[in-house]
Amino acid sequence: MTARSITYAAAIHEAIQTAMTLDERVICYGLGVPDPKGVFGTTLGLQEQFGAERVFDMPTSENAMTGVAVGAALAGLRPVVTHQRVDFFLLAMDQLVNSAAKWRYIFRGEMAVPLTIRLVIGRGWGQGPTHSQSLQAWFAHVPGLKVVMPSLAADAKGLLLASIADNNPVVFLEHRWLHNQAGAVPEGDYRVPLGKAAVLREGADVTLVGMSFMTMEALRAAEHLAGRGVTCDVVDLRTIAPLDWDTVLGSVSKTGRLLALDTSWITGSVAGEIVARAATECWEALKCAPQRLGLPDFPVPAGYSLTRGFYPTACDVVRKVEQMLGRELGAEALAIPADEHHDVPGEWFKGPF
Repeated sequence: MTARSITYAAAIHEAIQTAMTLDERVICYGLGVPDPKGVFGTTLGLQEQFGAERVFDMPTSENAMTGVAVGAALAGLRPVVTHQRVDFFLLAMDQLVNSAAKWRYIFRGEMAVPLTIRLVIGRGWGQGPTHSQSLQAWFAHVPGLKVVMPSLAADAKGLLLASIADNNPVVFLEHRWLHNQAGAVPEGDYRVPLGKAAVLREGADVTLVGMSFMTMEALRAAEHLAGRGVTCDVVDLRTIAPLDWDTVLGSVSKTGRLLALDTSWITGSVAGEIVARAATECWEALKCAPQRLGLPDFPVPAGYSLTRGFYPTACDVVRKVEQMLGRELGAEALAIPADEHHDVPGEWFKGPF
């Protein structure tokens, strides 16, 4: 397949466009879908291409629009539903957890719910405690749901196409700091299997397990550590449920050291589950206690002075590795200087939306 460099947002747009071209049962709707900004650019022009019967806006009623999606999926359609923030979606948890996630099990697998729900997670520019949450552990806790968190542009396209084709409800989580990052993305009907992690970098000393934007911080840290003689396996989970335990535990058994990175709070986190599983299944291979890195257990701050120390970065990843190896590895070289803007992922980011 031919690949060219496009943004993560463009890759998502291409996935929806491809799915709707291949299958007339695919519909796309949600808050802001046909708006001029098109949900970070991911739905621009789709209504013009496929018509208002297949691409349309919805009133601000999260539970109603999700219930409509469950019914549409049961009736044979393949809805792609967009809620612009995971925080807003909490009003629809009953429809997702007590209906969509249970239906196939209750009816002995005879009825499918091919539903994809796109939710935006992430931080930045004073979004505060009700607009910046990453709630993947909440969704992954529910049997019957698949939970996807792509990090790379190619995976954003491949995993979304696979999600739309899946016969189970899929929660598709997009970190807003990733939307404008570019990468090589194959053209056409390109799919990435759900439930399969990717090893983005190989090493012998430490396993760094990342998800979503924290995979980017893991790669930055691994590049820095390589210059200090420490090599890392960087495992990008890509799918949180089902989680690819074979890849994760195989890497931990090889390196003997694990650092799990999470975009959310530490307590009850996916990172905590990874540490627990490694401790129970890789005990003899471990050279030191497995570690995890995520947010402190407080609501996300909005104030600029508070966000500086709230979110873990590549610098914090290296500091953790320093503790695990018992030696200095120049973590401060990755620290954001006090006089530089810390609450953006790069110069290209023009937020907040």
